[in-house]
Amino acid sequence: MTLRTRLTEKLGITHPILLAPMGSISGGRLAGAVSEAGGLGLIGGGYGEQAWLEREFAAAGNRRVGCGFITWSLAKRPHLLDAVLARRPAALMLSFGDPRPFAKPIQAAEVVLICQVQSRDHALHALEAGAEIIVAQGTEAGGHGGSRATLPLVPAVVDLVARHAPKAMVVAAGGIADGRGLAAALALGAEGVLVGTRFYASAESLGHDSAKARIVAASGEDTVRTSIFDAARGYAWPDGITGRALRNDFTARWHGRERELAGAIDGEMARYQAAAGRGDVATAVVFAGEGADLIDDAPQAGEIIRRLVSEAERALAVAASRVV
Repeated sequence: MTLRTRLTEKLGITHPILLAPMGSISGGRLAGAVSEAGGLGLIGGGYGEQAWLEREFAAAGNRRVGCGFITWSLAKRPHLLDAVLARRPAALMLSFGDPRPFAKPIQAAEVVLICQVQSRDHALHALEAGAEIIVAQGTEAGGHGGSRATLPLVPAVVDLVARHAPKAMVVAAGGIADGRGLAAALALGAEGVLVGTRFYASAESLGHDSAKARIVAASGEDTVRTSIFDAARGYAWPDGITGRALRNDFTARWHGRERELAGAIDGEMARYQAAAGRGDVATAVVFAGEGADLIDDAPQAGEIIRRLVSEAERALAVAASRVV
């Protein structure tokens, strides 16, 4: 079973499915498994820890994988870009920040530049940087994101890219957790999908078992966009960017009370870090998207790829049968 698009041709993959480079979740084992199953796995560079990156690239073995960085954090650790490019990744993805300062070394290394965007203006900046693949991320996504919904954002970015850089292509992200989402993305003009939460709940992900269990049990209504987990972890994200996560005791206590949290941050940060260290997801963050309704198990990544493709083919066939 294959779904051929410009994305599969560009990246030399079988299926138009990219693993979201989720920080501390998308390690080398998961990225390698996604690539082995015909997609492209992207290791989550997160906030930038060189030892972690080296370990996870080693865990991917000789399988062809890429890497993703939080752009504003990479600006503080630019040496990490050279370290990753030296490994000849299949692609390099930048999210949340101006990609233009990093574009030249990526292009000089002949590595495909992927930029994730949350608005039309972000997409224009990515095209100015020479991005070959634009990921249009809707607010339904787990983890950090903006305010535009996937359904209207993707075709808007598709049209913008077609006008300004016809050779570039768009990938959809945000709330895509089964093959129907992949089929919908293709119908909107995207060349493939970037999938996060569905792969978080997989056998190979680095997520804690208790976090995976919470995703499996959750629905979209159990998620909330919030900044309190960033505050508790000591990260200052750009204005307008929040993280979608599962509600827990920590959100019940502090979401909507951000000013009070700032006043109690020293004690709360210590309590939070202790909880995260023991996998206590009643306090620690579990970033997850609205597609949680569609996740009811945590199988191997290869099985997730197989399901996404077969479900998409079925959905596309059913849709075509309705055209008279």
